[in-house]
Amino acid sequence: MRARLLEATVECLVERGFAGTSTTLVSERAGVSRGAQLHHFPTKNDLVVAAVEHLTVVRGAELAAAASRLPTGVRRTRAVLQVLGDHFASPVFFAALELWVAARTDEALLAAVAPLEQRVGREAHRLVVEALGADESQPGVRELVQATLDLVRGLGLATTISDDARRRGRILDEWAAVLDARLEEHR
Repeated sequence: MRARLLEATVECLVERGFAGTSTTLVSERAGVSRGAQLHHFPTKNDLVVAAVEHLTVVRGAELAAAASRLPTGVRRTRAVLQVLGDHFASPVFFAALELWVAARTDEALLAAVAPLEQRVGREAHRLVVEALGADESQPGVRELVQATLDLVRGLGLATTISDDARRRGRILDEWAAVLDARLEEHR
């Protein structure tokens, strides 16, 4: 029942945003009584905080699974960028984005979201370092990895307004060439 409520919360966040997500709507979507929902999550913030924690696990697992399937060789960097691009253009990212925006003006939500997002950020950074075989002891390499994450996150943000897949693909093609050249300098 708890898992159904969390999944329904994420779906509502994606479809209706934070403001349009209510505990009543989540209960209906999850197919549980309002009383059962209130037993597990007495307030909307309790429900959303639990959904944030759930999203953190889901996002980490999705990235790790995709990273485990990356090819080796010449196209690896572009494949890493594709994994990141797909992740930051996914419903899971859009749900997290709804929570970021809501947390900006809600201290209780921010207190729950910020540490989880920091954990996701560290894990994504570690994953990219490993996937690219990047040596962060070299000057500028850590910044390249972080710039990669910032770039792909920004492209994902643009996707919330319009389907940006073709432009995103061209940008990621160019960034892969830049990354390959710069990382090769440090090997």
